[in-house]
Amino acid sequence: MVTEQEVDAIGQTLVDPQQPLQARFRALFTLRGLGGPGAISWISQAFSDDSALLKHELAYCLGQMQDVHAIPVLVDVLRDTRQEPMVRHEAGEALGAIGKLEVLEILKQYSTDPVVEVAETCQLAVRRLEWLQQHGGEPAVVGPYLSVDPAPPAEEQDVGRLREALLDEARPLFDRYRAMFALRNTGGKEAALALAEGLRCGSALFRHEVGYVLGQLQHEAAVPQLAAALARRSENPMVRHECAEALGAIARPSCLAALRAHAEDPERVVRESCEVALDMYQHESGPDFQYADGLERLRQPPC
Repeated sequence: MVTEQEVDAIGQTLVDPQQPLQARFRALFTLRGLGGPGAISWISQAFSDDSALLKHELAYCLGQMQDVHAIPVLVDVLRDTRQEPMVRHEAGEALGAIGKLEVLEILKQYSTDPVVEVAETCQLAVRRLEWLQQHGGEPAVVGPYLSVDPAPPAEEQDVGRLREALLDEARPLFDRYRAMFALRNTGGKEAALALAEGLRCGSALFRHEVGYVLGQLQHEAAVPQLAAALARRSENPMVRHECAEALGAIARPSCLAALRAHAEDPERVVRESCEVALDMYQHESGPDFQYADGLERLRQPPC
């Protein structure tokens, strides 16, 4: 049983800018796992932070929690043009993840936003809500991936045909995302390499999602392409950030050099992503079962 005081203590870590970013991330993912009004309240408070990376993850977690009580703050973030594009984009995606038709009109409104990442995200979220309406709810969970995705996986299972659909820029973005998640669910080296090709095509939003999916897949075959995308200074920071976090999740020795090389990157969101990814690398390589360990840390007896 988790007490209100424990939720508040974890929330205090999340909103405290003096805490190391790694500790704040672990607190965030602990609150995501705990859920409930208290967790949503603390996560919502942190949108006043100056770290675009942290705010992006706040919105992501609220979407994954699929709690309608998060809708008002996510709508506010989507509407707030002072927020960074990657934060507003993630708020739009989170509204789609929650899956309630009440947000359909606001998503349609921002489907023509002048910021292309926001517009494309809202277009995808609209398509997701329409798909849910047509198919009677969420797609069945396939494999180990418990994430709420911006598009359901395609029914096609042939890796060659899925690769063709993924890389076909004439196809609707929603269909390419469906191929992307089907490749992730298929798994294996061939699927990982097909996904990695997507890091060189499409919009920044598309490439960023490819990076995210490769992090979920955790296949070492994609490390060279992820490291190359992270190293490209001309690449959108949103893409580079996802590639850094993917390398942290894959957590092979070949990932470490790339992350350390960009730990002092001039782009703040990239630098912070490498910081978080190195912490994730340490977790994936170590004995601890739980990354979201805020509660365990809180309950540890003092030394």
